[in-house]
Amino acid sequence: QVTLVESGGGLVQPGGTLRLSCAASGLTSGDTFSRYVMAWFRQAPGKERERVAVLSWNGHSTDYADAVKGRFTISRDNAKNTAYLQMNALNPEDTAIYYCAAGLNYYTMTVERADYWGQGTQVTVSS
Repeated sequence: QVTLVESGGGLVQPGGTLRLSCAASGLTSGDTFSRYVMAWFRQAPGKERERVAVLSWNGHSTDYADAVKGRFTISRDNAKNTAYLQMNALNPEDTAIYYCAAGLNYYTMTVERADYWGQGTQVTVSS
């Protein structure tokens, strides 16, 4: 059983930056953080949850939603059991609840098939 705890959300002005963190716990020697693909999703009011970024267990493979390419960077520190989402050049369309997720398959890391979810953290981009 893996528990994910997010932090770093808040209110920023357009063009600003935020760095979200996702700390994992409940890991064991047989169920290590490095087993998991990590991803970030977001959900705006009235819209479906969408994946914004995904990162392989070793940090070598990534995929980003078109809307965030060039602005967001997903990373992880396996020694700290933590994943991150660096968000630059934020715009009001980025306003959403952001969720950290973990899964065991890079190619099926979706809303429907992610194994674990964080509680979500609100990101609001407004003047």
